[in-house]
Amino acid sequence: MRRILGLGDNTVDTYVDHGLQYPGGNAVNVAVMAARLGAATGYLGCVGEDEGGALVHTSLLAEGVDVARLRTRAGANARAFIGHVDGDRQFLRTEPGVRADYRWEDADFAYMAQYDHVHTSIYSQLDDVLPLVARAVPSVSIDGSNRWSVEWLARVLPHVRIVFLSAADVPSSELDALITHCLRLGPEAVVATRGGAGAVGATKDQRLVQAALPTEVVDTLGAGDGFISGFLVSYLSGASLRYALGAGAAYAARVCTWHGGYGHDARWTGDVAVTAAGQ
Repeated sequence: MRRILGLGDNTVDTYVDHGLQYPGGNAVNVAVMAARLGAATGYLGCVGEDEGGALVHTSLLAEGVDVARLRTRAGANARAFIGHVDGDRQFLRTEPGVRADYRWEDADFAYMAQYDHVHTSIYSQLDDVLPLVARAVPSVSIDGSNRWSVEWLARVLPHVRIVFLSAADVPSSELDALITHCLRLGPEAVVATRGGAGAVGATKDQRLVQAALPTEVVDTLGAGDGFISGFLVSYLSGASLRYALGAGAAYAARVCTWHGGYGHDARWTGDVAVTAAGQ
């Protein structure tokens, strides 16, 4: 059984027009989803001392994710405010809260060393500490989401084994060059997800296309994290690139069948008008 640690970001996805809030964030989602797929997982990050932080914390406990190095900080938890227009999700604004208030200790890196693999994301704001993380653990992956830049790739890819990028907006004519560039910076594997167009996975020896799988879509929030989770649990267990891509696509399709990243909804009673106005 692979041991996978989600490191860094968390948030509370707040559906303002539905009056519901869900625990989430890339590192948290991957920790929970990988656990559901059979991995032993943990989460190391910062939650607020408010209801959002409590929601993230209790949901992790309920899912069997180890939280021995989770820290609760004074202040509000990170939160994303989300609306819907004609059924399509619209991000209204985000509040970073205390999620990057790490204050690293030697015990954190000793804890990381208990895991086979650490997964983090661009939202975790760990660029400066990533070299230390890479020295503490055998294997690291990172999700650049759609926020990655050429400068960011150059800074972080020498320290990771696997990189995931949201590349739906990258022209097909430029995707091959992007993947080649990433591989030259050091990762063993590059996975570029393209929404409904599927994904492309590559190593130095092969480049493969994975189609998105049909599913009954309830909510697409967390589908990308589902792909990452399915891929990691398979690939880190020795599966081929082809099999891991298929496992990622299958779990992404499954995540689309429930609300929120991994459920655990709670009522939210904030002011929709004030939230939308960013006040």
